[in-house]
Amino acid sequence: MSIVHVKINGIPVEVEEGTSVLNAAKQAGVKIPTLCYHEDLKPFGSCGLCIVKQEGSAKIIRACAAPVNEGLSVITHDHELFEARKTILELILSTHPSSCLTCIRNGECELQDLAAEFGIREQPFEVRLSDRDKDTSSASIVLEPEKCIKCGRCVQVCQDLQGVFALEFIGRGDETYMAPAAMLKLEDSPCVRCGQCAAHCPVGAIYEKDEIATFLSAAADPEKQVVVQIAPSIRVGLSESFGLPAGTVTTKKIYAALRRLGVKAVHDTNFGADLTIMEEGTELVTRLTKGGALPQMTSCCPAWVDYVQKYYPDLLDHVSSAKSPMQMVGAIEKTFYAEKMEIDPAKMYTVAIMPCTAKKYESERDENMYASGYKDVDLVLTTREFARLIKSQGIDFVSLAEEEADSPIGEYSGAGTIFGATGGVMEAAVRTAYHVVTGKELQNVEVDVVRGLAEIKKGTVDFDGTPVRVAVVHGLSHVKEVMDEIRAAKAEGKQAPYEFIEVMACRGGCIAGGGQPYGATDILRKERSKGLYADDKNSAVRCSHHNESIQKLYETFLEKPMSHKAHHLLHTTYQEIPVYKA
Repeated sequence: MSIVHVKINGIPVEVEEGTSVLNAAKQAGVKIPTLCYHEDLKPFGSCGLCIVKQEGSAKIIRACAAPVNEGLSVITHDHELFEARKTILELILSTHPSSCLTCIRNGECELQDLAAEFGIREQPFEVRLSDRDKDTSSASIVLEPEKCIKCGRCVQVCQDLQGVFALEFIGRGDETYMAPAAMLKLEDSPCVRCGQCAAHCPVGAIYEKDEIATFLSAAADPEKQVVVQIAPSIRVGLSESFGLPAGTVTTKKIYAALRRLGVKAVHDTNFGADLTIMEEGTELVTRLTKGGALPQMTSCCPAWVDYVQKYYPDLLDHVSSAKSPMQMVGAIEKTFYAEKMEIDPAKMYTVAIMPCTAKKYESERDENMYASGYKDVDLVLTTREFARLIKSQGIDFVSLAEEEADSPIGEYSGAGTIFGATGGVMEAAVRTAYHVVTGKELQNVEVDVVRGLAEIKKGTVDFDGTPVRVAVVHGLSHVKEVMDEIRAAKAEGKQAPYEFIEVMACRGGCIAGGGQPYGATDILRKERSKGLYADDKNSAVRCSHHNESIQKLYETFLEKPMSHKAHHLLHTTYQEIPVYKA
């Protein structure tokens, strides 16, 4: 691509042709304020905060959406632009409640930050708030229309990034608002609860269902034995909430923080990831050697499972029956662990710290999530909730001394850790499936073909002379391409050119799930993934089948992968779900 020469406030800058004025300004060290803009999304230009002047012209351009051209010279800041931007903010604030102190986004709100930067202390315009009711119908996501600033990010994310179309623009002009499709409640819409709308909303108009009070009540109840598991990506996601660099691994500080919160036992979902590999990998090998629907598709991501049940029910036989690692751990906690520790499972209260809002829904999805005879996972808190919980209890997280998890459900391999990044489930499965198929150990356990942020990654893994074709897809808008390929091949009586496919609903995988700290961009996704891969590389055990606690679990309790007992506790079923419930 050719290079063009532009000036930003008189500063010469060389950028690639097609670069936006906003990004050219960044290269010049100039920050232009934005509110509707997000790196994940196509520039929309709806808020107008990024207006700049084009020198030699009366033209005002929106920096986020305007590409540079040779010789362009712009002014990004002067008194007139400052006053115009301040007025825009004041108009936005006139339709936004001033209840910042009680808002879930207090201290993490882009509008609040901008109001502070522009020194807004008064409201010169008449306040006009939305009278639309709060929508609490979903077990995962809350919509609070009164706080919506009409930036359109949630609609763009839902339609363009995720391809779900649960949210849309309704009305025109000043009467435009963002709402579930067909004016339904969110729970009755096509929503798959991925939470990307909440992760991308700049204010408190969409957020996760907050259940911190529920946790504190359980922890204070002498009749309850609280047991907590943490997901793979939490160890690199939580760090940002405490001012640590993105990708910092804080696993053992998290264990310590949980003990400060008074829990009975600290477990790790990575153990469940290793267990998933044993079950899902055995299922794949069974399909390859004895027959079954191929390609097999992963089942760890609850938003993806919801999506396939709604949009591709004819392909449900391709989805692995293995439960997610979270649900496997919950079932093992209330059976094997309860028995081992002589705890009444009726009094055990299992909590999962997850990067994902859809996990709240998954924990109560259907009767399969009660395989232990009780609700396997009683409560799910997102990373954001967990960070707020730690802060609310006066715990100095950064200064905590590191501690270990409780055995045996705290022991895991590096393969379990990389579940948090796109391609990680595939890589972990390949490490173990190779051994199951060939009886040998994979010499190089790092499967580079499935790593990285390419939306669809395809490749072939050599199982000692047997080629296994794989694909990895993340971001639901890209899933359609692969699913349509499978559907078309099936209609022709053929198999699509894959044996195994990993699907994650969120771009980058769980490291950028809908419940992770705000502000995820590809730069942050790469740093978080790098942290997980480093943790894997530093692990003494890097393959799920080498986890001795997993081996003992099978020897003493489950018998073998895919046994009758394992199938009852660790596997699930699927059924078609209407796209619209009402």
